[in-house]
Amino acid sequence: MNAAQPPLRTILFVPGNDRRKIGKALGLGATAVMLDLEDAVAASEKAAARAIVCESALTAGAALIGVRINSPASGLAEADLDALAPALSRIALITVPMVEGPDEIRHVAGRLDELERMSGLPEGGVALLAMAETARGVLAAREIAESSPRLRTFIFGPADLGRELGVEPTAEGIEYLHARSAIVLAARAAGKQGPVDGPYLKLDDDEGCAVSSNWARRLGFQGKVVLHPRQLPIAAAAFATSERELAWAREVDRAFAEAEASGLSSIKLADGTFVDDPVAQRARAILRASDR
Repeated sequence: MNAAQPPLRTILFVPGNDRRKIGKALGLGATAVMLDLEDAVAASEKAAARAIVCESALTAGAALIGVRINSPASGLAEADLDALAPALSRIALITVPMVEGPDEIRHVAGRLDELERMSGLPEGGVALLAMAETARGVLAAREIAESSPRLRTFIFGPADLGRELGVEPTAEGIEYLHARSAIVLAARAAGKQGPVDGPYLKLDDDEGCAVSSNWARRLGFQGKVVLHPRQLPIAAAAFATSERELAWAREVDRAFAEAEASGLSSIKLADGTFVDDPVAQRARAILRASDR
C-alpha cells in the first residue's frame, strides 16, 4: 500500500493556530500541507489550534492535508486525535513526533481505528508518518517501520537529534549520514516508501537548502520538509525527475523490453551502461513516478 502511493516531494509545515498562514500555505503547491499542533503552538494555544486545524482541514479544498499531533508521551496526543475526529475524512496524514519505539505508532494507529469506526469511515484511510528525531528513535527504526500497516514512512528530525548528539547541522549533513541512512534502510526493508528529509533550518540560505535537498535525494529520501514558502521551489526542484533521467529511463525500458523479447536477461547500452533486471526495474519506477 505505502510503496504505491505518489511520493511526498515537499511537505510544508504551518502553525496550527495561524489561520492566515494556513490559508496562504494551501495555495502554494506543496505536495502536502502539515498543520502543526506540536512545536509551532504554545501550550496556551493548543486548544484553540485544534479547533482551527479541524476547521481548516474541512475547508481545504483539494490540498493534501496532514496534521502533526503532539507526542504520545506528552499526554496531549489523545486530545489532539479526539479533536480531529470530525475532519478525519479530509486528513490524509498524521505525523507522530519523537517516536522511539513501535508501541507509540501502534497506539496512535489503534486510536485511529476507533475514531474511523465511530465516524463511519473506511479503516486505514489516514496514514502515519513517524518522526525519527532522537538517538533511540533512529536505533529502533526497523521495529518502528514494521509496527503498523498505517505507517507510510519516516520524517527525519534534524533539530532535536542535533541537540541530543551535540552536533551542528550543516547543508551537506555529513554529521547525520549514519542516522539518515539507517532510517532509509529501515523504511525500505519494511516495504515502505523512502523517508522524507527534515527541514533545512537556515531559512534565508537558498544555496544551503539546495545542497541539503540534493544530498537527501542521493541518500534515498523521497522529499523534504520545508518551513518557509521560499524553500518550496528549491526542494521541489531537487526531487523532481529531470529530463535527462527520463530520457535514460525511457531508453533503458525500451532496450530491455527488446532484449527480453529476444530471450536476453542483460544488455549493454550504446554508452556502455550495463542493464539487467534491477536496473530496468529502477528505470520503470522512474517512469511510473513521472506519470503520477
